[in-house]
Amino acid sequence: MSRNRERVIEVVENSFSENEKTSPEDLLFSYDGILYPAALSSPETLEALKSFETRSNDVILAGYPKTGTNWLEEMVREIESTDAKYTEEEMKERINAEKELQMFPRLEFGDPGVFERMKKLPSRRIILTHLSPHLLPPSLFQGKAKILLLLRNPKDTAVSYYHFYNNMPVLPSFATWDEYFAAFMSGKLAWGSYFDHLMEWNRYIDHERMMMISYEELKENPVLGMKKIAAFFGFSLSEEEFSRIAKKTSFQAMKEKSKETHGKFGDILFRKGVVGSWRDLFSEAQNEEMDQKFEECIGGTILAMKIKYDVYCKT
Repeated sequence: MSRNRERVIEVVENSFSENEKTSPEDLLFSYDGILYPAALSSPETLEALKSFETRSNDVILAGYPKTGTNWLEEMVREIESTDAKYTEEEMKERINAEKELQMFPRLEFGDPGVFERMKKLPSRRIILTHLSPHLLPPSLFQGKAKILLLLRNPKDTAVSYYHFYNNMPVLPSFATWDEYFAAFMSGKLAWGSYFDHLMEWNRYIDHERMMMISYEELKENPVLGMKKIAAFFGFSLSEEEFSRIAKKTSFQAMKEKSKETHGKFGDILFRKGVVGSWRDLFSEAQNEEMDQKFEECIGGTILAMKIKYDVYCKT
Protein backbone atom coordinates (compact mmCIF):
# COMPACT_ATOMS: atom_id res chain seq x y z
CA MET A 1 0.00 0.00 0.00
CA SER A 2 1.50 3.32 -0.96
CA ARG A 3 1.13 7.03 -1.57
CA ASN A 4 -1.94 9.03 -0.69
CA ARG A 5 -4.33 6.06 -0.67
CA GLU A 6 -3.59 5.17 2.93
CA ARG A 7 -5.62 8.05 4.35
CA VAL A 8 -8.80 7.30 2.43
CA ILE A 9 -8.42 3.53 2.95
CA GLU A 10 -8.19 4.16 6.68
CA VAL A 11 -11.39 6.23 6.55
CA VAL A 12 -13.22 3.58 4.50
CA GLU A 13 -12.08 0.67 6.66
CA ASN A 14 -13.12 2.51 9.82
CA SER A 15 -16.47 3.16 8.20
CA PHE A 16 -17.14 -0.57 7.83
CA SER A 17 -17.61 -0.71 11.61
CA GLU A 18 -19.00 2.82 12.05
CA ASN A 19 -21.60 2.67 9.29
CA GLU A 20 -24.24 0.97 11.44
CA LYS A 21 -24.13 3.91 13.86
CA THR A 22 -24.62 6.55 11.14
CA SER A 23 -28.03 7.28 9.67
CA PRO A 24 -28.17 7.27 5.83
CA GLU A 25 -29.07 10.98 5.69
CA ASP A 26 -25.91 11.84 7.64
CA LEU A 27 -23.58 10.03 5.22
CA LEU A 28 -23.87 12.80 2.62
CA PHE A 29 -23.77 16.59 2.71
CA SER A 30 -24.92 19.07 0.09
CA TYR A 31 -22.71 21.78 -1.38
CA ASP A 32 -23.90 24.04 -4.19
CA GLY A 33 -26.80 21.64 -4.75
CA ILE A 34 -24.60 18.54 -5.15
CA LEU A 35 -24.16 15.67 -2.66
CA TYR A 36 -20.77 14.49 -1.35
CA PRO A 37 -19.64 11.83 1.18
CA ALA A 38 -19.32 13.44 4.61
CA ALA A 39 -16.61 10.98 5.69
CA LEU A 40 -14.29 12.14 2.90
CA SER A 41 -14.95 15.85 2.47
CA SER A 42 -16.81 18.84 3.92
CA PRO A 43 -18.33 22.17 2.83
CA GLU A 44 -15.32 23.89 4.42
CA THR A 45 -12.92 21.85 2.27
CA LEU A 46 -14.80 22.69 -0.92
CA GLU A 47 -14.79 26.37 0.05
CA ALA A 48 -11.04 26.27 0.71
CA LEU A 49 -10.50 24.59 -2.67
CA LYS A 50 -11.45 27.83 -4.46
CA SER A 51 -8.11 29.41 -3.56
CA PHE A 52 -5.98 26.39 -4.50
CA GLU A 53 -3.13 27.37 -6.85
CA THR A 54 -2.03 24.99 -9.58
CA ARG A 55 1.51 24.77 -10.97
CA SER A 56 2.36 24.83 -14.65
CA ASN A 57 3.63 21.24 -14.54
CA ASP A 58 0.76 19.78 -12.50
CA VAL A 59 -0.81 16.70 -14.07
CA ILE A 60 -4.60 17.05 -13.65
CA LEU A 61 -6.82 13.99 -14.10
CA ALA A 62 -10.59 14.50 -14.05
CA GLY A 63 -13.47 12.06 -14.32
CA TYR A 64 -16.83 11.18 -12.79
CA PRO A 65 -16.79 8.34 -10.22
CA LYS A 66 -16.44 4.84 -11.70
CA THR A 67 -15.32 6.01 -15.12
CA GLY A 68 -11.93 4.36 -14.50
CA THR A 69 -10.05 7.07 -12.60
CA ASN A 70 -8.20 4.62 -10.33
CA TRP A 71 -6.95 2.73 -13.38
CA LEU A 72 -5.99 5.95 -15.15
CA GLU A 73 -4.15 7.15 -12.05
CA GLU A 74 -2.00 4.00 -11.98
CA MET A 75 -1.19 4.36 -15.67
CA VAL A 76 -0.25 8.02 -15.38
CA ARG A 77 1.83 7.53 -12.23
CA GLU A 78 3.78 4.77 -13.96
CA ILE A 79 4.23 6.87 -17.10
CA GLU A 80 5.32 9.95 -15.15
CA SER A 81 7.79 8.12 -12.90
CA THR A 82 9.26 6.23 -15.87
CA ASP A 83 9.75 9.49 -17.78
CA ALA A 84 11.28 11.23 -14.74
CA LYS A 85 13.64 8.30 -14.07
CA TYR A 86 13.47 8.79 -10.31
CA THR A 87 16.09 6.94 -8.30
CA GLU A 88 14.84 4.55 -5.63
CA GLU A 89 15.72 7.15 -3.00
CA GLU A 90 13.86 9.92 -4.86
CA MET A 91 10.81 7.70 -5.18
CA LYS A 92 10.82 6.99 -1.44
CA GLU A 93 11.10 10.71 -0.72
CA ARG A 94 8.09 11.49 -2.92
CA ILE A 95 5.98 8.76 -1.33
CA ASN A 96 7.01 9.78 2.19
CA ALA A 97 6.18 13.43 1.43
CA GLU A 98 2.61 12.46 0.53
CA LYS A 99 2.31 10.40 3.71
CA GLU A 100 3.81 13.01 6.01
CA LEU A 101 1.69 15.80 4.53
CA GLN A 102 -1.42 13.63 4.94
CA MET A 103 -2.47 13.76 1.32
CA PHE A 104 -5.72 12.30 -0.03
CA PRO A 105 -6.20 10.65 -3.44
CA ARG A 106 -8.76 13.18 -4.70
CA LEU A 107 -8.53 16.96 -4.76
CA GLU A 108 -11.88 17.36 -2.98
CA PHE A 109 -11.06 14.92 -0.15
CA GLY A 110 -9.71 15.76 3.29
CA ASP A 111 -9.66 18.71 5.67
CA PRO A 112 -9.60 22.39 4.61
CA GLY A 113 -5.89 22.63 5.44
CA VAL A 114 -4.92 20.03 2.85
CA PHE A 115 -4.41 22.68 0.14
CA GLU A 116 -1.81 24.52 2.20
CA ARG A 117 0.01 21.23 2.74
CA MET A 118 -0.09 20.50 -0.98
CA LYS A 119 2.15 23.52 -1.56
CA LYS A 120 4.96 21.51 0.03
CA LEU A 121 4.64 18.57 -2.37
CA PRO A 122 7.47 18.22 -4.90
CA SER A 123 6.68 18.67 -8.58
CA ARG A 124 5.27 17.07 -10.66
CA ARG A 125 2.07 16.73 -8.69
CA ILE A 126 -0.51 14.28 -10.02
CA ILE A 127 -3.93 15.59 -9.00
CA LEU A 128 -7.20 13.71 -9.42
CA THR A 129 -10.76 14.98 -9.10
CA HIS A 130 -14.35 13.86 -9.68
CA LEU A 131 -15.61 17.45 -9.60
CA SER A 132 -17.36 19.29 -12.40
CA PRO A 133 -15.59 22.43 -13.71
CA HIS A 134 -17.65 25.03 -11.83
CA LEU A 135 -16.41 23.64 -8.50
CA LEU A 136 -12.75 23.53 -9.48
CA PRO A 137 -10.39 26.40 -8.58
CA PRO A 138 -10.04 29.17 -11.21
CA SER A 139 -6.27 28.62 -11.28
CA LEU A 140 -6.83 25.24 -12.91
CA PHE A 141 -8.20 26.86 -16.07
CA GLN A 142 -6.26 30.12 -15.93
CA GLY A 143 -2.83 28.57 -15.40
CA LYS A 144 -0.69 26.35 -17.60
CA ALA A 145 -1.45 22.96 -16.02
CA LYS A 146 -2.78 20.35 -18.45
CA ILE A 147 -6.07 18.55 -17.80
CA LEU A 148 -6.85 15.00 -18.95
CA LEU A 149 -10.59 14.23 -18.87
CA LEU A 150 -11.60 10.58 -18.64
CA LEU A 151 -14.93 9.57 -20.19
CA ARG A 152 -16.93 6.35 -20.03
CA ASN A 153 -20.22 5.40 -21.61
CA PRO A 154 -23.00 6.36 -19.16
CA LYS A 155 -24.70 2.97 -19.05
CA ASP A 156 -21.62 1.09 -17.84
CA THR A 157 -20.79 4.02 -15.56
CA ALA A 158 -24.25 3.76 -13.97
CA VAL A 159 -23.92 0.02 -13.35
CA SER A 160 -20.39 0.26 -11.98
CA TYR A 161 -21.38 3.13 -9.69
CA TYR A 162 -24.41 1.14 -8.48
CA HIS A 163 -22.25 -1.74 -7.25
CA PHE A 164 -19.72 0.70 -5.79
CA TYR A 165 -22.43 2.71 -4.02
CA ASN A 166 -23.97 -0.37 -2.39
CA ASN A 167 -20.63 -1.66 -1.14
CA MET A 168 -19.07 1.57 0.11
CA PRO A 169 -19.78 2.13 3.82
CA VAL A 170 -19.31 5.89 3.43
CA LEU A 171 -22.29 6.02 1.04
CA PRO A 172 -25.97 5.19 1.65
CA SER A 173 -27.06 2.02 -0.15
CA PHE A 174 -30.05 1.57 -2.44
CA ALA A 175 -32.62 -1.20 -1.90
CA THR A 176 -33.00 -1.96 -5.60
CA TRP A 177 -31.44 -1.21 -8.97
CA ASP A 178 -34.62 0.64 -10.00
CA GLU A 179 -34.35 2.95 -6.98
CA TYR A 180 -30.70 3.63 -7.78
CA PHE A 181 -31.40 4.20 -11.50
CA ALA A 182 -33.92 6.92 -10.66
CA ALA A 183 -31.32 8.62 -8.43
CA PHE A 184 -28.64 8.35 -11.13
CA MET A 185 -30.89 9.88 -13.75
CA SER A 186 -31.90 12.76 -11.47
CA GLY A 187 -28.41 13.33 -10.03
CA LYS A 188 -29.55 12.60 -6.46
CA LEU A 189 -26.35 10.80 -5.48
CA ALA A 190 -22.75 11.62 -4.55
CA TRP A 191 -21.05 13.92 -7.09
CA GLY A 192 -24.40 14.65 -8.70
CA SER A 193 -25.53 14.02 -12.26
CA TYR A 194 -23.15 12.39 -14.74
CA PHE A 195 -25.04 14.16 -17.52
CA ASP A 196 -24.52 17.57 -15.90
CA HIS A 197 -20.86 16.62 -15.45
CA LEU A 198 -20.56 15.82 -19.16
CA MET A 199 -22.40 18.97 -20.26
CA GLU A 200 -20.13 21.15 -18.14
CA TRP A 201 -16.92 19.58 -19.38
CA ASN A 202 -18.17 19.80 -22.96
CA ARG A 203 -17.82 23.59 -22.69
CA TYR A 204 -14.07 23.13 -22.21
CA ILE A 205 -13.49 20.78 -25.14
CA ASP A 206 -11.55 23.41 -27.06
CA HIS A 207 -9.41 24.44 -24.08
CA GLU A 208 -5.81 24.45 -25.34
CA ARG A 209 -4.51 22.54 -22.32
CA MET A 210 -7.19 19.87 -22.18
CA MET A 211 -7.48 16.41 -23.72
CA MET A 212 -10.18 13.75 -23.56
CA ILE A 213 -9.65 10.01 -23.47
CA SER A 214 -12.24 7.27 -23.00
CA TYR A 215 -12.24 4.21 -20.78
CA GLU A 216 -13.26 2.14 -23.78
CA GLU A 217 -10.32 3.19 -25.98
CA LEU A 218 -7.93 2.45 -23.11
CA LYS A 219 -9.48 -1.02 -22.81
CA GLU A 220 -9.27 -1.65 -26.55
CA ASN A 221 -5.65 -0.56 -26.93
CA PRO A 222 -3.94 0.44 -23.67
CA VAL A 223 -0.53 1.03 -25.26
CA LEU A 224 -1.96 3.40 -27.88
CA GLY A 225 -3.96 5.17 -25.18
CA MET A 226 -0.87 5.59 -23.01
CA LYS A 227 1.08 6.97 -25.96
CA LYS A 228 -1.60 9.65 -26.42
CA ILE A 229 -1.43 10.50 -22.71
CA ALA A 230 2.37 10.66 -22.74
CA ALA A 231 2.42 12.90 -25.82
CA PHE A 232 -0.14 15.25 -24.27
CA PHE A 233 1.83 15.71 -21.05
CA GLY A 234 5.22 15.72 -22.79
CA PHE A 235 6.48 12.40 -21.41
CA SER A 236 8.95 10.32 -23.40
CA LEU A 237 8.98 6.50 -23.08
CA SER A 238 10.23 3.59 -25.15
CA GLU A 239 8.05 0.89 -26.71
CA GLU A 240 9.32 -1.57 -24.10
CA GLU A 241 8.38 0.79 -21.29
CA PHE A 242 4.86 1.26 -22.63
CA SER A 243 4.42 -2.52 -22.92
CA ARG A 244 5.69 -3.06 -19.38
CA ILE A 245 3.29 -0.48 -17.96
CA ALA A 246 0.37 -1.93 -19.94
CA LYS A 247 0.99 -5.34 -18.35
CA LYS A 248 1.51 -3.89 -14.88
CA THR A 249 -1.67 -1.80 -15.02
CA SER A 250 -3.97 -4.34 -16.68
CA PHE A 251 -7.25 -4.84 -14.83
CA GLN A 252 -6.37 -8.43 -13.93
CA ALA A 253 -2.94 -7.47 -12.57
CA MET A 254 -4.41 -4.64 -10.50
CA LYS A 255 -7.27 -6.82 -9.22
CA GLU A 256 -4.83 -9.51 -8.09
CA LYS A 257 -2.86 -6.92 -6.09
CA SER A 258 -5.88 -4.93 -4.89
CA LYS A 259 -5.78 -6.23 -1.30
CA GLU A 260 -2.13 -5.18 -1.06
CA THR A 261 -2.63 -1.79 -2.70
CA HIS A 262 -6.11 -0.84 -1.46
CA GLY A 263 -6.92 -3.05 1.57
CA LYS A 264 -10.63 -3.92 2.00
CA PHE A 265 -11.26 -1.16 -0.52
CA GLY A 266 -9.73 -3.35 -3.26
CA ASP A 267 -12.70 -5.69 -3.75
CA ILE A 268 -14.99 -2.67 -4.06
CA LEU A 269 -12.83 -0.84 -6.59
CA PHE A 270 -11.88 -3.74 -8.84
CA ARG A 271 -15.03 -5.66 -9.71
CA LYS A 272 -15.30 -6.57 -13.41
CA GLY A 273 -13.62 -3.92 -15.51
CA VAL A 274 -15.51 -4.86 -18.66
CA VAL A 275 -17.41 -2.98 -21.35
CA GLY A 276 -21.12 -3.74 -21.85
CA SER A 277 -22.15 -4.99 -18.39
CA TRP A 278 -25.11 -2.56 -18.44
CA ARG A 279 -27.07 -5.14 -20.43
CA ASP A 280 -27.37 -7.29 -17.29
CA LEU A 281 -29.41 -4.69 -15.39
CA PHE A 282 -31.10 -2.21 -17.73
CA SER A 283 -34.77 -2.76 -18.53
CA GLU A 284 -36.06 -1.78 -21.96
CA ALA A 285 -37.72 1.31 -20.49
CA GLN A 286 -34.52 2.35 -18.66
CA ASN A 287 -32.53 1.80 -21.82
CA GLU A 288 -34.83 4.11 -23.77
CA GLU A 289 -34.88 6.69 -20.95
CA MET A 290 -31.09 6.96 -20.92
CA ASP A 291 -30.87 7.06 -24.71
CA GLN A 292 -33.23 10.04 -24.69
CA LYS A 293 -31.42 11.76 -21.80
CA PHE A 294 -28.03 11.40 -23.47
CA GLU A 295 -29.34 12.81 -26.74
CA GLU A 296 -30.99 15.75 -24.96
CA CYS A 297 -27.89 16.60 -22.93
CA ILE A 298 -24.92 16.10 -25.22
CA GLY A 299 -26.14 14.50 -28.44
CA GLY A 300 -24.18 15.69 -31.47
CA THR A 301 -21.29 17.15 -29.46
CA ILE A 302 -17.60 16.33 -29.84
CA LEU A 303 -17.69 14.80 -26.37
CA ALA A 304 -20.57 12.52 -27.39
CA MET A 305 -18.59 11.38 -30.43
CA LYS A 306 -15.67 10.52 -28.12
CA ILE A 307 -17.93 8.37 -25.93
CA LYS A 308 -19.19 6.48 -29.02
CA TYR A 309 -22.64 6.03 -27.52
CA ASP A 310 -24.04 4.24 -30.57
CA VAL A 311 -21.24 1.67 -30.35
CA TYR A 312 -21.28 0.95 -26.62
CA CYS A 313 -24.82 1.82 -25.49
CA LYS A 314 -27.14 0.44 -28.13
CA THR A 315 -28.71 -3.03 -27.97
